[in-house]
Amino acid sequence: MSDNNTINMYEKKAEEMTATHMITAEAVFEKTEGGFLSLEYDGKHYDRIKVVRLFPFSDANRYISVREHDGSSEIGIIEDLGQMSEKTQKLIEHQLNLCYFTPVISKIYKIKDEYGYAYFHVMTDKGECKFAINMGSNAVTKLSDTRLIINDVDENRFEIRDVDKLSMKERRMLDLFL
Repeated sequence: MSDNNTINMYEKKAEEMTATHMITAEAVFEKTEGGFLSLEYDGKHYDRIKVVRLFPFSDANRYISVREHDGSSEIGIIEDLGQMSEKTQKLIEHQLNLCYFTPVISKIYKIKDEYGYAYFHVMTDKGECKFAINMGSNAVTKLSDTRLIINDVDENRFEIRDVDKLSMKERRMLDLFL
């Protein structure tokens, strides 16, 4: 193969890898026996796929990336989940809820700082919970002046939607992280 053919082949592969494909309502999503999602799209069948929110906090139902199950390559993007069939919306929302399980903290009972870790005892919309974060990491992310995401040592996410709705005592416990 000549050098020009080799270069053209690599350019074509690079173009294919960086192309954005928009997935429309014609795509067929199905639930597999194992509870995963399969996809029939653009003449191809994918036995198992993964869905990922590109803007999980600011635009959760728009720009959903559909990827091969191992995450290695993107199949396409759903621009607006609301434009898909009701059945497809429910299937995708179910998968996203599994992936983005984020209990919302409504009350902080205690935060204990010990040996480089902070141990939280909280009430969430899913029930009472205890978890730990590494103080040396970026475990607490401010999404706005009042909204926080907390990632624990096991990579679970917790959300505080409005710090101002917590009591003064609870906000003082959080001062270390704000």
